[in-house]
Amino acid sequence: MQSSELQRIIQGIPKTELHLHLEGSFEPELMFQIAKRNNITLPYDSIESVKEAYKFNNLQEFLDIYYAGAQVLLHEQDFFDLTWAYLTKVHSENVKHVEVFFDPQTHTERGVAFDVVIKGIHRALEKGKNELNISYKLIMSYLRHLSEGDAFKTLEESLPFKDIIDGVGLDSSEMGNPPSKFEKVFKASAAQGYKLVAHAGEEGPADYIWEALDILKVERIDHGNRCLTDEALVKRLVNEKIALTLCPTSNVALKVIQNMDEHPVAKMLDKGIVATIHSDDPAYFGGYMNENYYQTAKALNLSLEQIEQLAINGFEASWLSDESKKQHIQEVKDYFKSL
Repeated sequence: MQSSELQRIIQGIPKTELHLHLEGSFEPELMFQIAKRNNITLPYDSIESVKEAYKFNNLQEFLDIYYAGAQVLLHEQDFFDLTWAYLTKVHSENVKHVEVFFDPQTHTERGVAFDVVIKGIHRALEKGKNELNISYKLIMSYLRHLSEGDAFKTLEESLPFKDIIDGVGLDSSEMGNPPSKFEKVFKASAAQGYKLVAHAGEEGPADYIWEALDILKVERIDHGNRCLTDEALVKRLVNEKIALTLCPTSNVALKVIQNMDEHPVAKMLDKGIVATIHSDDPAYFGGYMNENYYQTAKALNLSLEQIEQLAINGFEASWLSDESKKQHIQEVKDYFKSL
């Protein structure tokens, strides 16, 4: 299939994004704009020099610059602008539903109040729902390089807003910070009615995926690349229909894989895993949803059936109601039938 034809097909697919860090959608142009508004001097002299810095060798190098960029976010309007920029972008790519992460600790530990962060994000998500017809769920992430005590503090701060927070996640530096480190806070989060997900098996071993499932009791695994090293784990993921939210361009950028043609998503689909595709931190990793679908499909020579399955899996794995899922999945099937 011609590249242009593949891009046209991908553009038209009704999609859902389930693995997106709002702070990771911070485009350099907007970063400079907000820095100027807030009288903050960035350690870069131009948009080009920021983009040049977006070349990483591993997860930690990326996180260092990710946290530096977040420093310019100070006011409710900043968080609104960040979220709105993301929503308008994905709206142009035919994304119908998003389940987005935000990292309150990245902001509260530098003195920005929890309510400032969430009010700005929530206002944009509501505007997106009303004006762009993008439904949403909001996931609060605990930073795994910080202590469980810190996570408990964040859980407490979130309680006045728990009617607008749908779930909690676990992100940041994976190596040396196993899911089991957060057993108590995940249990307490579940008791508050939050749904549970966690990053596991991106750089960390398959054991971290087991821990996320057995100790944290998550219902979905973010990344999960390493599951293929463990046949028993694969069997469990298939039997229990536990979805993986994979992020292909992120995996290449962070050297989780060296080249896109090594990406495990096709093997996962063959084994019956509920594999899904998302963008992770698109401003840093060179690609929103369509680019992730396109690069993966091209490198792995995915069939239209496989691409359709990925889109269906996205809605299956979402936290939408059964009725909404059915409706969206039917739209995906109708779209592929019309090709």
